Amino acid sequence: MKDVTRIPAAAPTGRIGIVHLGLGAFHRAHQAVYLERYRQRSGDDAWGICSANLRGGVALVDALREAGYHYHVAEYADRDTVTLRGIGVIEEALFTGRDTAGEWGRDLASLLARMASPETRLVTLTVTEKGYFLNPAEGSLLRDDPLIAHDIAHPQAPRTAPGILVAALGLRRRAGVPPFTVLCCDNMPDNGQRTRAAVVQLAACGDGELAEWIEREVAFPCTMVDRIVPAMTGTDFERLAELGVDDPNAVVGEAFTQWVVEDDFPLGRPAWEAEGVEMVADVAPFETMKLRMLNGSHSLLAYLGALDDIETVFDAVSRDDLRALLRRYMLQEAAPTLAMPAGTDIEGYAEQLLYRFANDSLRHRLQQIAMDGSQKLPQRWLHGALARLEAGGQVPCMALGVAAWIRYTLGVDLHGNAHAVDDPMASTFALMHEAHGEDMEALVPAFLELDAVVPPALAERAGFVAAVVSAYRCLTTLGLKAALARLDAPTR
Repeated sequence: MKDVTRIPAAAPTGRIGIVHLGLGAFHRAHQAVYLERYRQRSGDDAWGICSANLRGGVALVDALREAGYHYHVAEYADRDTVTLRGIGVIEEALFTGRDTAGEWGRDLASLLARMASPETRLVTLTVTEKGYFLNPAEGSLLRDDPLIAHDIAHPQAPRTAPGILVAALGLRRRAGVPPFTVLCCDNMPDNGQRTRAAVVQLAACGDGELAEWIEREVAFPCTMVDRIVPAMTGTDFERLAELGVDDPNAVVGEAFTQWVVEDDFPLGRPAWEAEGVEMVADVAPFETMKLRMLNGSHSLLAYLGALDDIETVFDAVSRDDLRALLRRYMLQEAAPTLAMPAGTDIEGYAEQLLYRFANDSLRHRLQQIAMDGSQKLPQRWLHGALARLEAGGQVPCMALGVAAWIRYTLGVDLHGNAHAVDDPMASTFALMHEAHGEDMEALVPAFLELDAVVPPALAERAGFVAAVVSAYRCLTTLGLKAALARLDAPTR
């Protein structure tokens, strides 16, 4: 018998104060939930959301429209304890990507008009790291990317999140409307500043005065977001059906949720703190802790587990050797690189993460976490590894993780099973594997010399390179268990 708490959605109001770019599961289970709770408790109806998908996901947009923008979030504390929450705070859904006929920008004019409206005071984003088109190592705009090149050539018909922000801010500037605040909610270090860099650099390609205005006038506060929201599976929908919920737009996540936000909103904001949002002056320590400990641990499980044909996070942490790996990585390699406020319980945070990973109600697939490694690993591992080595420490867990990532990009696990490599640099990886084959003495250094991913100062450390080569050799010749057993090898 399940312990089910049912919370119906508030009635729609038709008032939209927030535009969100990236209508994915995380947005629907995190920011939208906070706003739904806020609306219900406060009665403040000025902050309804217009959510837009910019690339894929036209079916989701249309399905939400058909459902009157109502959907459910199932929040599982464990397999038998669930809060079933109705969400109605999304008041509009739009699509600007390529439709089934190959045409772009179906709702682009409506989206830009909504963003240009004085009623829109806040634009939030969850478009993943690659959606900002920044070099992960340097932070420079990828001007040669086809989508960015298109937005430079056609600024009034943008296809990217930075392009849409530039176009909308340009409309507001020309109309004399104060700029909205831009709130990035993606897992990137200094995510507000990185979003600012992408937008200002893109604007400067066509209008230097607009770029200067954005740099001077637009607020880009940083955030840290945390909630495990796996991709939906058939099993999830079956479990919801057992609860009497027939909702193709539903999302399943863990009960835990956290949101830390830099408090810089010139046009105002919801009183989120009443719902537990931590409004702070400096997000950076919390953001770095989460990226290196939670997300870094997830990536370790993703690449090592996927290579050994392990399907989910729960399956992986159920193995004693992988659970021990995570504890060692968090406390001995990640934690020493953090500068947290006094009183922060790092060891308690690590144990809380292990507890969350062991939630057997979530089917968080390792292949999902493994996506876009070239964009994620600099902030999850590589900058931390460099800092730890420069301080005289060792990083055998991260060296093993990097070796597993390189091996994962081959597209075949250690048992010969093929998997897709979903990464913006997948074609580059394929060419490197083709060029070097099984010559790991050449293959590993070639990957580490990808300065779009790996900080050059880290790639220049011969001891680190040797450690990754050694871990790669052990993984490919002896398997995962042997590689985990050899973690005591020194890395300097």
